[in-house]
Amino acid sequence: MFLPSDWIVDLSRFQFAMTALYHFLFVPLTLGLSMMLAIMESVYVMTNRPIWREMTKFWGILFGINFALGVATGITMEFQFGMNWSYYAHYVGDIFGAPLAIEGLMAFFLEATFVGLFFFGWDKMSKPAHLAVTWLMALGTNLSALWILIANGWMQNPVGSMFNAASMRMEITDFAALLFNPVAQAKFVHTVSAGYVTGAMFVLSISAYYMLQGKHIALAKRSMTIAVSFGLASALSVVVLGDESGYLTSQHQRIKLAAMESMWKTETPPASFTLFGIPDQENRQTRYALKVPYIMGLIGTRSFDKPILGIEDLVEMSKPNIRKGMLAFDALTTLQKDPTNKSAQKTLDTYNHYLGYGMLLLPYTDQPLNATDEQIDKAAWSLVPEVAPLFWGFRIMVACGVFFIFLFAAGFYLSCRRKLDTRWFLKLALFSLPLPWIAIEAGWFIAEYGRQPWVIEGMLPTFIGVSSLTSKQLLFSLFGFAAVYTALAIVEIKIMLRAIKRGPAIQGEDHAH
Repeated sequence: MFLPSDWIVDLSRFQFAMTALYHFLFVPLTLGLSMMLAIMESVYVMTNRPIWREMTKFWGILFGINFALGVATGITMEFQFGMNWSYYAHYVGDIFGAPLAIEGLMAFFLEATFVGLFFFGWDKMSKPAHLAVTWLMALGTNLSALWILIANGWMQNPVGSMFNAASMRMEITDFAALLFNPVAQAKFVHTVSAGYVTGAMFVLSISAYYMLQGKHIALAKRSMTIAVSFGLASALSVVVLGDESGYLTSQHQRIKLAAMESMWKTETPPASFTLFGIPDQENRQTRYALKVPYIMGLIGTRSFDKPILGIEDLVEMSKPNIRKGMLAFDALTTLQKDPTNKSAQKTLDTYNHYLGYGMLLLPYTDQPLNATDEQIDKAAWSLVPEVAPLFWGFRIMVACGVFFIFLFAAGFYLSCRRKLDTRWFLKLALFSLPLPWIAIEAGWFIAEYGRQPWVIEGMLPTFIGVSSLTSKQLLFSLFGFAAVYTALAIVEIKIMLRAIKRGPAIQGEDHAH
């Protein structure tokens, strides 16, 4: 079995992380703006007031710019599965490829078709027909996210599948379980709600900019009214659905949850939430911890009497899994030499689920069945990711989420009082524009970095999934992606700023009439 160096693994991970995080700068805004366009055009059809038509067209231009960059950067990611992660692609292609193919055939084509009709059908379709197109465009956008997150959710919680020793691949055994994976469903609604917050913040911030400049007041006020209402509902949804994600993490990825809390030892229930602290992984403690009672117990267990296991206890609990994995790996090795060996097949069938844990020993010994207690201990501790980045990433995400509720609630109150032109609120809204992206990128970092050392939770270690590449090849492609993506970012920002500076085609509702 090919075992790459740590340098190859780290470069492959970094490149995929860079392209994925860059791509996800565009996805949430596409999700949020598509829904807001549908809402704005619905108001236009109901009221027949031309300013709502022009609002929809103006924000639609910004949606289109963002959509184009999202498509361009998303296609690149799929090529990387074959380029940088070829063994991963071979190992899970039968499962991971299914939702990706459905996303392309059903969701992306639907989305792209109706995007074209949205832009070019204004004067060629009736108002209700064009409104239906806009809602279908929003539906296609959300369906794209659904199938992508079903694939990603399976990586976090691999259900409805089994390992086939003859083909050396994972295979689907229950497509319904894959589709209704609770982790995937929770990730979908949480991610989509975060996208809605991003769209609402984008509209709110740009509208606040116009208000501060004294430009396009009629459009800006109506846009802000939609944004604060839609944003408040979305921000509250993010918190509720994030709580569900936290609960499911405690069920399926307990080490990730303990690392997010820098919880080294199991606490007496209900566990406290560490509001502030300095993780010290070397000494396995959290310095200067400031804790809030009960909160983490409610998030992680939905009870007051169940503990959340600490990292040290979880590591000890993983060692029996590693020992079972040693037996599964040895049986697999035997079957590769003698496919008719019934004893080895029976052993593999019994311990199939633990095969990935046996693979964790490969960096420490080429004979996992003969691993020493020291090697098993090292493999068990390799299950613990770097704690500090997860700890702080989670707190950044939570802090942003709380702030969004405050900001949109304040805007909703001012909207009801017809005081959206309050300058302190306008300035706060304008300078808050980057925060949704910071929160979303932190959330994805937690989800993916916290899964390490697994590329598929409990099934396939990350170091096995990479391609047989050299460091020179990886560095060349890494710098190539960085150069192209930097150029795309510059172009996108310039086009966006030019469209925002030019503004809508009208100056106010009176002019529109």
